[in-house]
Amino acid sequence: MTLESEREITPLVLPGERTHERLRNFPPVADWDHHVEYDAKAHPRKVPHEYMLVPTTCFNCESACGLLAYVDKSDMSIKKLEGNPAHPGSRGRNCAKGPATINQINDPERILYPLRRSGKRGGGDWERVSWDDALDDIAGKIRAAIVEDRKDEVVYHVGRPGEDGFAERFLLAWGVDGHNSHTNICSAGARLGYSLWGGYDRPSPDYANAKVILLISSHLEAGHYFNPHAQRIMEGKMSGGAKLVVLDPRLSNTASHADLWMAPWPGSEAAILLAVASYLLRTDQVDRAFIKRWVNWSTYMEHLHPEAPVGDFDAFMDLLTEDYAQYTFAYAAKEAQMPEEQIEELAHIVATAGSALSAHVWRAATAGNLGGWQVSRALFFLNVLTGSVGTKGGTSPNGWDKIIAHGPNVPGGHESWNELLWPAEFPMSTNEMSILLPHLLQDGRGKLAMYFSRVYNPVWTNPDGFSWLEALTDEALVDCHVALTPTWSETATFADYVLPMGHSTERHDTQSYEQYAGKWLGFRQPVTRVAMERMGRIVSDSRESNPGEVWEENEFWFELSWRIDPDGALGIRKYFESPYRPGEKVTVDEYYRWVFENSVPGLPEAAAEQGLTPLAYMRRYGAFEVSKDTYRVDERVLSDAEVEGATADARGVLRKPVTLDSTPPLVGEAGSVGLVHEDGSRTQGWLTPSRKLELFSDTMVDFGWPEYAAPGYIESHVSHRSIDEDNSEMVLVPTFRIPTLIHTRSGNAKYLNELSNTHPMWMNTQDAARFGFATGDLVRVNTEIGYFVARAWATEAIRPGVLGLSHHMGRWRTSEHAGSRWAMGLVDLTKSDDGVWKLRYKEGIKPFKSDDPDSERIDWEDPGVHQNLAFAVHPDPLSGMHCWHQKVRLEKAREEDQYGDVVVDTKLSREIYRAWMDTTRPGPSASGLRRPEFMMRPVKPTRRAFRVDGGRSEEAGAGA
Repeated sequence: MTLESEREITPLVLPGERTHERLRNFPPVADWDHHVEYDAKAHPRKVPHEYMLVPTTCFNCESACGLLAYVDKSDMSIKKLEGNPAHPGSRGRNCAKGPATINQINDPERILYPLRRSGKRGGGDWERVSWDDALDDIAGKIRAAIVEDRKDEVVYHVGRPGEDGFAERFLLAWGVDGHNSHTNICSAGARLGYSLWGGYDRPSPDYANAKVILLISSHLEAGHYFNPHAQRIMEGKMSGGAKLVVLDPRLSNTASHADLWMAPWPGSEAAILLAVASYLLRTDQVDRAFIKRWVNWSTYMEHLHPEAPVGDFDAFMDLLTEDYAQYTFAYAAKEAQMPEEQIEELAHIVATAGSALSAHVWRAATAGNLGGWQVSRALFFLNVLTGSVGTKGGTSPNGWDKIIAHGPNVPGGHESWNELLWPAEFPMSTNEMSILLPHLLQDGRGKLAMYFSRVYNPVWTNPDGFSWLEALTDEALVDCHVALTPTWSETATFADYVLPMGHSTERHDTQSYEQYAGKWLGFRQPVTRVAMERMGRIVSDSRESNPGEVWEENEFWFELSWRIDPDGALGIRKYFESPYRPGEKVTVDEYYRWVFENSVPGLPEAAAEQGLTPLAYMRRYGAFEVSKDTYRVDERVLSDAEVEGATADARGVLRKPVTLDSTPPLVGEAGSVGLVHEDGSRTQGWLTPSRKLELFSDTMVDFGWPEYAAPGYIESHVSHRSIDEDNSEMVLVPTFRIPTLIHTRSGNAKYLNELSNTHPMWMNTQDAARFGFATGDLVRVNTEIGYFVARAWATEAIRPGVLGLSHHMGRWRTSEHAGSRWAMGLVDLTKSDDGVWKLRYKEGIKPFKSDDPDSERIDWEDPGVHQNLAFAVHPDPLSGMHCWHQKVRLEKAREEDQYGDVVVDTKLSREIYRAWMDTTRPGPSASGLRRPEFMMRPVKPTRRAFRVDGGRSEEAGAGA
């Protein structure tokens, strides 16, 4: 990035920095190679320490905020981490998880060497093994699967990817359709709603410039990219006077800042939003010009009102108003079990936004409910109606505000289609059906020769964890399990190899996320290695600078791929050769040198202005702002070169010729380049089949769901009508987060556990009185497949009829030596003769001796309750999202119950799985597709693979 203030003041000074004569927030960049601070503990003596400041990015959530590591030049140790002011997303401001990275680096219980199990899987016996032995064994198994055409037996299961596109690179090179992700326990519901509108699967609100901010859930503390978003939400409120509205059954920190907090019955949110849409339509407070130009309203009319005049936009608006008239305030209030006046107030607030409505949902209602994807469909409907799409203060798609910087020689698509990950029952799922993997394996649909779990913990994070445990311990189903992780987890306990990967200060990655109306690229890098190299030491492998034998993943995948194909005969090795030294294995410096020289617009020029190479620039600053003030990209005029060879179809979509062997882009259809409007202009448009915003989805019709082709409301599996209050039933909302503990990545950070170390189950005081519970009482919570025992907390901060229990606690270990004692309790796992599992704590968290004296100062005991174990899978039949919300039955804990007990019958898990599978409508579509070609899909195969017959029928038709 070229910073304006650098020209005004002096080179290498960041915005907001002040001269040495004044107080400043950060050391000036000119001092980053040599920064002196005095030891605070030595006061009043002045004891100087000399530091080198090296930027990297945080890896404790998906925000990828910038960090500055303070490397002590006397011993090359990292002393602390603070925010990086050069990072355009986080701007030097970090939440507690960023600085807590120092805890993870120095965690006395982290994994430092490769380990191989020496007893039965899950038995807790491990032996140290060399990297060479581990690599040769793993590479041999993968090579055999490839050579023997068992490619579907290789699966890479990732939680949050460190770098967009890197896993796809090695999987495509291997010819393996093996990318499995956490998305259908996270965001698959929201993604489908957004994908149907514009192709892009995530929103990017411009909060700082909004007039109205409408949030579903608690985005300030627990939303998507919450720290950079939280900053801008507060800017919008404090500087621009934006109204903040929050829909959440719980009084979150975000709701406490709201101008209007609404606490609807879980799953009713779409009805509320459609009531607002109906109000905007009947009062004509909509942007007619935007709707006419960018919505596929003629398709809506063709399907739903074929009797209406063709091409009559005014008739469309009248009919649309009639179609949504059923969503009255009274109707929504009944569904939401809340006052009608609140919904009307929401409608009036939204109507004041004009084209500056910033709206966002990511998890929450879209992740909790059957049909939750309609919540994001309905929410974006409000953006469309108000014309606040891609505008200043409005809501853009994520693809406008992020960049994927690919490396050299990217592999093309292949024809593999792994039905263990993309089963025919879920053709509209927005990502792989990862929650179903144990069940699909038990169904006999396949087996795994190699299963990688990569900084992911499905035994603990996913629902129905005991089914995962059963699958991972069955060597007939999973031959080899490799856990790639810096720390112990419940899943790593059941691996064959545990291989130590680097934390955010010990690895390379690039990241880019939608956080404001602009694009930035961040650079995670191994800071000790960078500091050593600046001081003249040559480091050829990150294991030379990382603690123990911790390796970074990029180097690991380079080496593993090379060993799978040592002579290049499989066609794999060529994708991991140096672009600068033909035939030689690529190094990380060469890889990122090529990326920054060729894949990041503007970076080479910005680097040259400062006399730096692009790689040196990114090592210096850790981030680069590619663009800012990015609005209305859909209106970008196409050049003659872009449309050369393209012809417009009947609906004006410009398409270039493609074959069945073409590979579609990550999002969008192969060959589709833009749109010709009625006025003759040619613009980029959207990434749907029509290149417009699709109010009516032909795709939904093609795949057998015509009743949901337009935004609507689907009654949740936990609607108020389904609750039997006489039988002590309530709705459990398990999806909200404790912001300091995110999955498995920061559970070993001692200061975060000190901040957040109790796990109460929220219930309204009215419900507590109804059941006779007091705060602190033990409660048995019965689910469909078992029960767990939690502690009650009676509060006014949650609506009546609903329980809240965060699913980010309840960590456990089965061994004294394999786990994090900062966060994990020691448990017994038992299975009865009739197949019922039980987890019981033997001891909670307590002080322990280690190299860190703070481990003897632990003053908390509660590891939490692992409630996810007691949840059966609930796959939404369209989005594939696991519907987290649970109907539960409460009772006072019985005499034999202990806090944290979890009891589950996995035979019942199988029954619930089959019942939800019965609600699906398996593919292929009427046109013979396994899945819509335009929707995002990791490791996207060729167009031929999208067709169940390989496209033979199309080719035959073409030949005829």
